[in-house]
Amino acid sequence: MKTILVGTDFSERSDRALRRATLLARQTGAALKLVHVVDDDLPVRIVEAEREAATGLLQQQAATLRAHDGLDCSAHVVLADPFAGLIEAVPRLGADLLVIGPHRRQLLRDVFVGTTAERTIRAAACPVLMANAPPVGPYRHALLATDLSPGSRGALRRFGGLGFGHRLRGSVLHVFDATEAAMMRIHATREDDREAHLREAGAEAARALNAFLRDLPQGPMVELVRRRNGSAASEILAAAAETEADLIVVGTQSRGAFETMVLGSVARQVLRSATADVLAVPPGAA
Repeated sequence: MKTILVGTDFSERSDRALRRATLLARQTGAALKLVHVVDDDLPVRIVEAEREAATGLLQQQAATLRAHDGLDCSAHVVLADPFAGLIEAVPRLGADLLVIGPHRRQLLRDVFVGTTAERTIRAAACPVLMANAPPVGPYRHALLATDLSPGSRGALRRFGGLGFGHRLRGSVLHVFDATEAAMMRIHATREDDREAHLREAGAEAARALNAFLRDLPQGPMVELVRRRNGSAASEILAAAAETEADLIVVGTQSRGAFETMVLGSVARQVLRSATADVLAVPPGAA
């Protein structure tokens, strides 16, 4: 990983993203590029005033990071729609990773779908890290979720190339669906037959996960399988809590293209609800 781009609006949420990006830049030796987008759909005088103020703040932050952290850091102010400006900056600045702060959460209703964060993750050509938790140090344990699809394989390969750290412990999770066992329960099939089917389904899922991982360039990782009881996203979040993972890695595309469109439904639900940091990884090559 050579370049980390941080999107900031100078809020507390963006400050969390900046601190996480700084840790990653120090860890990997990547250059850090700070980007603020000024909405150009405003009166000219307001746009110019905001650009001047943002430029001063960004340059001050970049200078501090260069002086105190020894980082290669630069500041960039873009005039555009906030969503479009950030997306356009990714290829223009050669970003290998985009770091953003957590999306706003409402008390009674989550509004992740349709937000700038969701649109950015959906459209970005590079992996996007949503920094949900306060950064206290390098990541210790990453939970990588996979549905064993080609897109998921590409996402895991791409994650391995980011160089998040050789000391990072990793677990790979596959959530399997035991539909036949559920049908047995509905039709009152003998309990021992249902349990036997669940055991076999779990064993088959474990074998499939092991075969899936054989040709991936990952270090030693714990292989986990979980039977799907609710949604796949809820199982991923539960596994992250149980394993104390501080980073959840999900692919942005899954099996059902018509169901998921561009941002997979599982990834969307994880991003909407996770309290740990989430790395959303598209399957395509960098």
